Amino acid sequence: MTQEQVNIAEKAHIYSFSGRGPRGNIGLSGADLHNLSNLILVCHACHRKIDRKRDGGRYTVSLLQMMKEAHERRIELVSAIAPEKNSHVLLFGANIGDHSSPLNYFDAASALFPARYPAADRAIELSVHNSSFCDRDADFWQHEAFELRRKFERQVRLQIAEGGVQHLSVFAIAPQPLLILLGSLLGDIVPSDVYQRHREPATWLWPPESETQSFRLLRPTSVDGEPALVFEVSATVSVERIHRVLGEKASVWSIGVPAPHNDALKTTRQKAEFRTLVRTALDQIKAVHGQTEVLHVFPAMPVSLAVEFGRVRMPKADMPWLLYDQVNAQGGFIRALTIPQGEEQQ
Repeated sequence: MTQEQVNIAEKAHIYSFSGRGPRGNIGLSGADLHNLSNLILVCHACHRKIDRKRDGGRYTVSLLQMMKEAHERRIELVSAIAPEKNSHVLLFGANIGDHSSPLNYFDAASALFPARYPAADRAIELSVHNSSFCDRDADFWQHEAFELRRKFERQVRLQIAEGGVQHLSVFAIAPQPLLILLGSLLGDIVPSDVYQRHREPATWLWPPESETQSFRLLRPTSVDGEPALVFEVSATVSVERIHRVLGEKASVWSIGVPAPHNDALKTTRQKAEFRTLVRTALDQIKAVHGQTEVLHVFPAMPVSLAVEFGRVRMPKADMPWLLYDQVNAQGGFIRALTIPQGEEQQ
């Protein structure tokens, strides 16, 4: 109620101080009873609960010892992280179709351990909460892009300039053009870890090392048409879908994996390989088509790779980007956003 910070811990015994107390103390010496291994810190209510019955009830010696050991392991893990390994949690979510983004600070913060720990008890929140817009609405892209840029300037760029943020841990779920825009705003102005929301099981934690797919770059047979860069990581994108937007003369470059699916990204190593390949592809496309030509981008990739694609962008060296999004209600890919900022069209 008063927001005061107080210590409510009470020292409790696992084996009882009294031979007639909860869980008894048969076979233990007085020194052993007061040894740290037999002591546990609990609040007043829990102290009463674990000592309510003579034999401890469900709170047996073995259960309390297990709880104590598990908690001590957590504390040892957290306190062993070097002070410079703190990171600010950044959350960005936007409606995908009729679905809102399932982001919360606690799920994100727990994914930082054991490499890093949260620098604050709340996130840098860039999401637009309770938005009535969805990606099929006429004003969606202009509205969401404006809000993202505005919040980024106030909550991220300003804090970085003032030295308040040294590292970011990025958790984002939104339509892919907005994720790419977020990445382009982040760039390399501050070291960042971009996390991936895995589906099976649903978690931000990277799964154990397993067999992974390598990314590949496919070049067009003809480079006479408008350049398009297609990402085929989470789903296959047929060339006919690109031709419906740009015409059959479009020069289609593609970055993908042999078997695209929702959980194709499994390791941070894959993410690093993706960034390297994207940088190579952008340089090759620019060499062929010229720096002033607009690059049409058609993304079908995991959320973290969309952010990383934006981060790879070199503002002074790369071509302008026109980002598309798949909107089933409008029959396929539609124009969403331009980078650098321009007149967003539907």
